[in-house]
Amino acid sequence: MVKLKVSVERIDGYCNQPMLVGDHFFVDGGKIKIPDGKHICMWALQSMMPIFPLMQRDSSGEGDWTSRASGQVFVCPDPKGRVHYRIERIKD
Repeated sequence: MVKLKVSVERIDGYCNQPMLVGDHFFVDGGKIKIPDGKHICMWALQSMMPIFPLMQRDSSGEGDWTSRASGQVFVCPDPKGRVHYRIERIKD
C-alpha cells in the first residue's frame, strides 16, 4: 500500500479545531499517524476516509485512474470552516 500525506492547504473560513495551514498527518496502511502535539478534526477525517483505500492501492495497472489522483483536494464539511486538505501519495 502507498503511504499518503494529508495537509491543510488553505482555510476559507473559521476552523474551531483549530487546524492551521501546513498541519498534516499520514495514512500508512490502516494507521493514521499524527505528528506530536497536533490533531485532526474527526469531521474532516470522516469525509476523506472513503478515498484513502483507493489512493493507497497499487495503481500500476493500465488505465487505472488512481495513478493520476495524487494531489486531490477535499474540503471539510463544516460550511463555516471550509478547511481544504490536499491528499498526496508519498514515497518512503
